[in-house]
Amino acid sequence: MNTVWTENVDLKNPLPEYPRPQLARNGWLSLNGPWEYAINNSNKFPKEFEGEIIVPFSPETQLSGVNRTLKSGEYLWYRREIAVPAEFSGKRIILHFGAVDQIADVWVNSVQVASHVGGYLPFEADVTEAIEDGIMTITVRVSDDTDKGGHTHGKQKINPGNIWYTAQSGIWQTVWIEAVPESYIKSLRITPDFDKQIVEISAEVVGDQDAYAEVFGESFLLPAEISVEGVEAWTPENPKLYGFRVLCGEDEVHSYFAMRKFSVENDENGTPRLFLNGKPYFHNGVLDQGYWPDGLYTAPSDEAMVYDISMAKAMGFNMIRKHVKVEPLRWYYHCDRLGMLVWQDMPNGGAAAMASAVASGIMKDSAYMIFGRGNKENRAEFTAELAEMVNHLYNCPCIAMWVLFNEGWGQFDAAKMYDMVKSIDKTRTIDHASGWHDQGAGDFKSEHVYRRAYNYKADKKGRAVILSEFGGYGHKVLSHVYSNKYIGYKKFEMPAQLEIGIEELYQQQIGPAKMEGLAGCVYTQLSDVEDELNGIMTYDRKVAKVAPEIMSRIINVGD
Repeated sequence: MNTVWTENVDLKNPLPEYPRPQLARNGWLSLNGPWEYAINNSNKFPKEFEGEIIVPFSPETQLSGVNRTLKSGEYLWYRREIAVPAEFSGKRIILHFGAVDQIADVWVNSVQVASHVGGYLPFEADVTEAIEDGIMTITVRVSDDTDKGGHTHGKQKINPGNIWYTAQSGIWQTVWIEAVPESYIKSLRITPDFDKQIVEISAEVVGDQDAYAEVFGESFLLPAEISVEGVEAWTPENPKLYGFRVLCGEDEVHSYFAMRKFSVENDENGTPRLFLNGKPYFHNGVLDQGYWPDGLYTAPSDEAMVYDISMAKAMGFNMIRKHVKVEPLRWYYHCDRLGMLVWQDMPNGGAAAMASAVASGIMKDSAYMIFGRGNKENRAEFTAELAEMVNHLYNCPCIAMWVLFNEGWGQFDAAKMYDMVKSIDKTRTIDHASGWHDQGAGDFKSEHVYRRAYNYKADKKGRAVILSEFGGYGHKVLSHVYSNKYIGYKKFEMPAQLEIGIEELYQQQIGPAKMEGLAGCVYTQLSDVEDELNGIMTYDRKVAKVAPEIMSRIINVGD
């Protein structure tokens, strides 16, 4: 199934854009494009490779050119030889992987340089000493048990169907190298303080040089609290970004920040609401799975990512809930610059839960076995990855909320996870248990309502109330469906009927709830995904089932 971008993908150099907009430097080289690949049952280097795979598309995707599923117990091998550019001579060479699903080992010229577990987050290695005569032969070994191993897996299933989707594996985000001097900037931490009108900037430096930030023409030794009094506030309606650069000896990187504040506060009537920059602000959102029929987890192009965000904005949404997936950093950059709030989910993991743990109700999530979390090592792995995700995305202005668990999938110790995330990031709100199994913690009472009318009820604990999933209305557009299956929580035969159904939903339920105290809502969903035909757009993004201008009028009822 093609998208409108499939045919225009440059298979020799797909997704060529710089992958890390808030820590950008000039000396870099994309390694996306053709690699050799092999799939076998041995963890030893293969004697022969089978053919060509297009990185960063997983072998399960049509854009990879492979169209083959990596099975449990198998190994996926990649190999590519490159000549290090002459202008990189005399510098340290860092090899970056945006994300590899699930377990990856990396060699350069037969020297192992990295080993990483976790399919959603980046890793890197200084490979300078492994390079021989300016040549790098990169070999990557990947294994992926998807939902069998207890690792984070999101909505991937070995046997997909219903609300679970095709499993993918291997490299699915950009691979690149960059050249840095002996002392260089490894990371930045950017914290805007809206009330104090300052931005705090610090840098993690490798080496013995100091780092300096140049902001508005002035230089500041890092770490620094920099006055930005009088700058424009960032909002979805006015997504103002401010660029700056950081210098460290011979190293130079470019970044940006925005001034905004996310909080839960009481409005003039004493009702807890979501606030943006000190004022009540209703988060009018849509659920986004981030799946593509031609690339699965990987968008076919940067333009495709922009299209989804822009369509959501044109439809009147001011927020996207990124559902149990971590996107490439460029996706968040586009949300930053286009003006789109993000509720960021942590991908779920664990073994299959008992039936009682995936039914509506409240259960104590210390019952590890019931929630599929009996494995202590997997719980520790999830905890570490959650902290890593928060740190990885910390600088993104668009992210307004962390969502730790969804509908009890692999949930455990959610109240403790809330405390941990809050200790890392005090600038954002946190939904500790979206939908079901509320442990009484977090900033919200977070509900999912399908197939019945929603009636607002204030939280007895005084938290803000959010409807973090609802809707899911389905309409099947012939010639734009992935399979013969049809998942939708309420089905409409004609587009006009779908439009009327959504309008009645917002007028009769969401509008009154907003008046009573509902702080935010998330309509399911932006696009169809495989068997789910409950998107506002088709899976191939070729048809909008409800015109954007009509959808915008519908969802902004009461404004």
